[in-house]
Amino acid sequence: MPKSSQRWHRRKDDRPEEIIAAALDLFTQKGFAATRLDDVAGRAGISKGTLYLYFESKEALFKAVVMAMVVPEIERAEQRILNFHGPAADLVKQLIYQWRESVNNSRLRGLPKLMIAESGNFPELARFYAEKVIIRVRKLLADVIAQGIKQGEFRD
Repeated sequence: MPKSSQRWHRRKDDRPEEIIAAALDLFTQKGFAATRLDDVAGRAGISKGTLYLYFESKEALFKAVVMAMVVPEIERAEQRILNFHGPAADLVKQLIYQWRESVNNSRLRGLPKLMIAESGNFPELARFYAEKVIIRVRKLLADVIAQGIKQGEFRD
């Protein structure tokens, strides 16, 4: 394969990640309602038509942002729980620290604020975010606390 074709193919494979990163930046800066797909395409360095090859709507793009950027952090926390041996109190501290480092100290920090601000206007996205993020994180922490209660570290 000629070198230019290899570069084009590699670039095409990177596009969804570039679009998602651009969307995250714009959603957290401008809000969901104020972000136009034209803006996302421009930030990603593609045409709006190209964006539609990867994402059918702004809502689908938002869901892709959550699935690509937030859900892997939750999965890391779930994996940490599975591999952890020790006091539940230490695990709670580690999980909070991991969340702070991966979400609060990153571009993701604006996403919870975005959901609070936009949930009334976009209830379908709020439900999606609640299901994929909030409920899952609450369950994760509840399981660790239940483990601590069972081990006698925490009061019921």
